[in-house]
This record gives sequence, structure tokens and C-alpha cells, in this order.
Amino acid sequence: MKAKAPSILSADLKITGSIVSDGEVQLDGSVEGDVRATDLTIGEEASIKGEVVAENVVIRGRVVGSVRARQVQLSATARVEGDVIHATLAIESGAFFDGLCKRS
Repeated sequence: MKAKAPSILSADLKITGSIVSDGEVQLDGSVEGDVRATDLTIGEEASIKGEVVAENVVIRGRVVGSVRARQVQLSATARVEGDVIHATLAIESGAFFDGLCKRS
């Protein structure tokens, strides 16, 4: 199979509604709605108000809502306000996390 290019949502993009992708998504803008993807990277200036569902998620920006993923990484610049349901969780020093975490 051919490798697919990631979908990139730039910093000047604001979306009201849900995003669904079967591939990789790089989010640098803001979303008010749910985000579902196989691999998701949330950039430092990005913000999501809604549920995040992915296989692998790297959070460098802000998420207000629950996060469900097999692998979750909270970078030092991450700000998560909501529950995290995971198989693997990594939290860097400096990350802000306010919620419950549960291993699935």
C-alpha cells in the first residue's frame, strides 16, 4: 500500500463540527467538535473543545474534553482538561492535566 500524506489543518483554520480521518492528522488550528483519526498530532497553538479518539495521539496544545487512544503523549506544552482513557500514557514535565486517567 502507498503511504498517505498527513492531513494538515493550519493555525489560521477554525472548524465548528467534527473531523473524521482514517489516516494521520496534524492539527494546528482550533476545533469545536469531536476529532477522530488514526494518528493525531495536536500542535502547540492548537485547541480542541470536544472528544478526541485516535490510535496514537501527541498533544502539544490544548484539549477540553475526553481523550481516548491506545497511545497518549502529553508534551511539556500540553494542557488537557478532561479524562484520558489509554493503554499507554506518557506525560512530560511541565504538561498540565486536570482529569482522570484510566487504563483500558
